[in-house]
Amino acid sequence: MTYAANTNVPVSKSRAEIEHLLTRHGATRFASMSESGRGVIMFEAEGRRVMFSLPLPKREEFAQRLKHGRMQPASPDWTDAAHEQACRSRWRSLALIIKAKLEAVDSGVSTFQDEFLAFIVLPGGDTVGSYVAAQIEAIYQGGMPTMLQLGAGR
Repeated sequence: MTYAANTNVPVSKSRAEIEHLLTRHGATRFASMSESGRGVIMFEAEGRRVMFSLPLPKREEFAQRLKHGRMQPASPDWTDAAHEQACRSRWRSLALIIKAKLEAVDSGVSTFQDEFLAFIVLPGGDTVGSYVAAQIEAIYQGGMPTMLQLGAGR
């Protein structure tokens, strides 16, 4: 089951909630944008620029629906409603994730750097997460040592 699959909270309210949470927790700048297939939240806090890129479903993904056990073309109204519901759910999930990260920092369970590290923007515009993911992939392509070798001081 998808989180907030039946939410009635509009996307605009989720974005506003995220902005409120971040500014309440010390963010000095905030921006949000959306385009087909993606939403973006960017903010600055703790001397870092942070960016969450939220993959959003495209309207075309809802052009067919299961009806009477078979996939059939969906009506434009159903397509629009299903697409909007999926987008609302994704934005609610992002709000929950950011809220949980900020709570972990506030309660001392974690640090800002640890919680937001993958989303910190590097000078070239990539995030730490996307940059490191490419490095990890290259390392794994070269072959990882076995777990027993890792304990041998390598």
